[in-house]
Amino acid sequence: MNISDSERLATILEKKGYEPAKSADKADLIVINACSVRQRAIDRVFDKIHKFKNKKIVLAGCVLEADRKKLKGRVEFWKPDEYFDTIAPLRQNKFSAFVPIMTGCNNFCSYCAVPFTRGREKSRRPAAILNEAKLLIKKGFKEIILLGQNVNSYRSDKTDFPKLLKKLVELPGNFRLNFLTSHPKDMSDELIEIIAKNDKIISAIHLPVQSGDNEILRKMNRRYTVAHYENLIKKIRAAFKKCRPSFPAPEISTDIIVGFPSETKKQFQNTFNFCKKINFSKAYIAQYSPRPGTAAVKLKDDVPTKEKKRRWRILDTLVNKFEHPDE
Repeated sequence: MNISDSERLATILEKKGYEPAKSADKADLIVINACSVRQRAIDRVFDKIHKFKNKKIVLAGCVLEADRKKLKGRVEFWKPDEYFDTIAPLRQNKFSAFVPIMTGCNNFCSYCAVPFTRGREKSRRPAAILNEAKLLIKKGFKEIILLGQNVNSYRSDKTDFPKLLKKLVELPGNFRLNFLTSHPKDMSDELIEIIAKNDKIISAIHLPVQSGDNEILRKMNRRYTVAHYENLIKKIRAAFKKCRPSFPAPEISTDIIVGFPSETKKQFQNTFNFCKKINFSKAYIAQYSPRPGTAAVKLKDDVPTKEKKRRWRILDTLVNKFEHPDE
């Protein structure tokens, strides 16, 4: 998402007459594409703004309102919905290209700042997405990656995500489709069937579970249960086995947060057991850290840092098969 945003920001600036500088020190304009997922990321943004305080600065991406107030008068703000519909020129990567289809989020997971930084969900028009895809296919790109905080909830007029995928796979050309990220509560049977039936759609699905314990999922405001998620995985694997019997089973990757407030050792064990049962191909594991402005910040961050790291290492070893040396 950040790479795609940066490509579109560069396109807008080039149209305004700017050219890339050889170094930040020689630049007339500094553009910072922020991410507010973790506090340390936004802390680095503040450091860069201080470092280049004598230059004109544009701050784009995910920025909380509280941080905007602190930086008022020091930077020019560009909101994501002001540029996510911009078509970027030919990328450096000649194989895959990012195509944002929506921005924002309506889910309000208790640990996440996205609804407060990117706002509510806003979908691009199908015609704009199809036109960009046609351009990329003509340029020779082999993989088109559809982007959104929750692509499953894409909707523009009468076109939802399954209908959009149908339109895209019907485009002529030698290319494959990929997409991220999906939300388990919005992964419909229709969507699963379309993905499984179409060879142009890559047989890999990123489906964040975040926890394998129902009580923690409730506190995260994820609005699904462990049983619901497990049933989705069974449906996905069964659909692929039926529609693509000669293909390997689809790869299922996920996101997991360890050390969420009040997560006990038993609840973490539930997550461990769940990961072992599902057999994810890959997991992006994060140690929980409080984010100002989110609902979870009101909860006591009571899992010690050392314990969070221990849980992270255990899951990383299990899912990603990475062997950590003993400390």
